[in-house]
Amino acid sequence: MGRTVSTALRRRGRRLHPIPIRIMHWTNAAAMLVMITSGWGIYDDDVVVRGLHFPQALRLGEWAAPSLNWHFAGMWLLVLNGLAYLGYGVITGRLRERLLPIRFPDLIKTVRDTLHLKIAHEDLTTYNAVQKVLYVVVILAGASQVVTGLAIWKPVQFSGLVSLLGGFQGARIVHFLGMSVIVGFLLVHVLLSLLVPQTLWAMVAGGPRVGPSGHGEPAPLP
Repeated sequence: MGRTVSTALRRRGRRLHPIPIRIMHWTNAAAMLVMITSGWGIYDDDVVVRGLHFPQALRLGEWAAPSLNWHFAGMWLLVLNGLAYLGYGVITGRLRERLLPIRFPDLIKTVRDTLHLKIAHEDLTTYNAVQKVLYVVVILAGASQVVTGLAIWKPVQFSGLVSLLGGFQGARIVHFLGMSVIVGFLLVHVLLSLLVPQTLWAMVAGGPRVGPSGHGEPAPLP
């Protein structure tokens, strides 16, 4: 009986976004929001780009010290959740399944379609080439933020890393650029989710069931 139920469940296929992925996704969203807004609070105390300040309404923390406390809290949550996400993605094969391969002709076609406002995303089980590139870029930007953040946080202990980044100010600039990349990704990500709302709902409810390859529909039950 148990084996029969298990076999039937396997044939029904798994959800596009399993529960662990959904939990880590929304945890990551909250942690990134804390990191960005608290980072703006720290930034305003000693700006990188002259004349560029962030208003209080967009900052977490009234001034640099409380913003720093929020930043550290968000940092640990983001790092632990990020490691869990990457570990899960590697062990289950999800990262390879969702992000590879990336073909240059597909990238050109997706960009061309987007410029012609052809942004329909009817098959939620397959990312287009631009989505794959954006996810890879934001993962690399997140890793860069951890490295440059360590250099800024402990410049004496990580003096070699600071030198590699062109000094303390160089580490701050790279950290600021990484933040800009992540904010840009989030803006595009949220905009596309609003334009294609079934992708947003899929990250809440799990999305359609997929076959063994992670794409398309599972085989019909006999």
